[in-house]
Amino acid sequence: MRDVLDQMIAWGVPVSDETERRLRRYGELLAEWNERLNLTAIVETREMWIKHFLDSVAIAQVPAWRDVARRGGRVIDIGSGAGIPGIPLAIGWRSVSFVLCDASRKRVQFVEHVIGDLGLSNVKALHARMEELGRQPGMRGSFDAAVARAVARSNVLLEYAAPMLRPGGRAFLYKGPSYLGEEEQDAVRAARLLGARPDGVTTYALMDDQGERVMALFQQVEPCPKRFPRKPGTPSRQPL
Repeated sequence: MRDVLDQMIAWGVPVSDETERRLRRYGELLAEWNERLNLTAIVETREMWIKHFLDSVAIAQVPAWRDVARRGGRVIDIGSGAGIPGIPLAIGWRSVSFVLCDASRKRVQFVEHVIGDLGLSNVKALHARMEELGRQPGMRGSFDAAVARAVARSNVLLEYAAPMLRPGGRAFLYKGPSYLGEEEQDAVRAARLLGARPDGVTTYALMDDQGERVMALFQQVEPCPKRFPRKPGTPSRQPL
C-alpha cells in the first residue's frame, strides 16, 4: 500500500513505519471481527485502505485540522462505529486525544479491543448516545473538534456536535458530493440555531476512482444554547 501511504504524506499526514504497522493490524482486526459483527461492507484490503483509512486522514488537507493537531487538541468522533475515522486519525496524530462514541455496545467493544491491541494510549471508546453525552459535565463544551463520517444528515450531526464543542472549536463532517445542495443549506440553517457558522468546504478525490468527497467545516462561535441537544431520538426524527 505504498502508494496509499504516499498520498497520505502528500496530504500532510505524519506517516512512519509504526503508522503503517498499526494501520495494517487495524485492517486485519476489521476483517477478522467483521465475520461475526458485520462492521463494514468493505472487506477487500486495498479498498479498505482507500475508502476507510485514506478517506479518514484526508482531514489533513484542512488548515483548521492542522491547528488542532499542532495544539494537541481533544477530539470526539461521533457515531464512530468500527472506529472510522477516529482510529486512523489517532494512529496518525498521537499527540491528539480522541473520544470515540457509539450507541452500539458491540462496536464499542471492538474499538476497545483495537485500542488495546494497537497500544493507542490517546484514545478512549465510549458507549453512549450523543443526546445524553451532550449534557454531561466534563463532556459538554470540552472538545476542540468533532468528526463524523457516514452517520446522518449534517443538520442532525451538528446538533450532536455543537454541544460538545468549546467556543472556537470546529466540526469536520465527512460527506459525499451530494452535500453541496439542499443538505448544505439545511446545515447552515441548523448552525445558526446552535451557535455555529459554516467555515468552508474542502473537496477531494480518492485514489483508484473510488469517489469524490466533501469535508464540510463548521466553527462554534459561542456556547451552544442549553436547549440542545434535544431528547434522544428527536434530532433524527425532527431535524433542525
